[in-house]
Amino acid sequence: MKKVLFAFLLITSIIYCQKNKLIEDSRSITNNSQNNTSIIPLEGVEGKKKNPALAILYSALLPGMGELYAGDYSLGKYLTIAEATFWGIYLGMNSYGNWKMDNYKAYAKTYGGVNLEGKDTDYFASIGEFKNIDQYNDDKALSRQFGEMYNTETDNWKWQSESERKTYRNMWLSSQHAFNNTRFVVGAMILNRLVSIINAVRVTAAYNRNLTDEISVYFNAEPFGNSISSFSINFVKGF
Repeated sequence: MKKVLFAFLLITSIIYCQKNKLIEDSRSITNNSQNNTSIIPLEGVEGKKKNPALAILYSALLPGMGELYAGDYSLGKYLTIAEATFWGIYLGMNSYGNWKMDNYKAYAKTYGGVNLEGKDTDYFASIGEFKNIDQYNDDKALSRQFGEMYNTETDNWKWQSESERKTYRNMWLSSQHAFNNTRFVVGAMILNRLVSIINAVRVTAAYNRNLTDEISVYFNAEPFGNSISSFSINFVKGF
């Protein structure tokens, strides 16, 4: 009898620690029943639910991290690897574009007499389309775009030949293509994050569904007169 009471107190303490409620009192066993069973559901004994908002945030910051948080990194690891690859490509293209930009600026200074100080991207695009500043300003004057005309003292340039202008133009275009290609890489990064977010939400939902499965404790006691002849405890997980 002492062993039965000890087992009962042990199970009761476990249930209390898990913050579950007793729906039936095991002491309700009566001497008139031949087989009396008490059921105590245990909910959430496997852990806390994952927050979908956190999974989305983690995947938005770094693809794959939302899945890792949700406990299923099987697909997420490939998304993380893809993200690292995209960053490598992006940095490589950006560095290549900057290198090309330095080259065409140096060429413009050497062969076109360009003063590089204070010049914007539109200026470097324009000098590749016209042989000199006078040709450019005449074109803008004919179009009545006087506000776009350059100052002949500070913005002057002059290519010695058409070949030099075309060479510069090709160098400028090469740099622009490199920078434009980084946009595709950025698009791939955004798509990679969207895939990770969707998958993280799916994995989180699956994880939380598993936690809602009910786990119950069955107390089975067979009375014999004024005492209990047998006592058994069974854990059953419902789906």
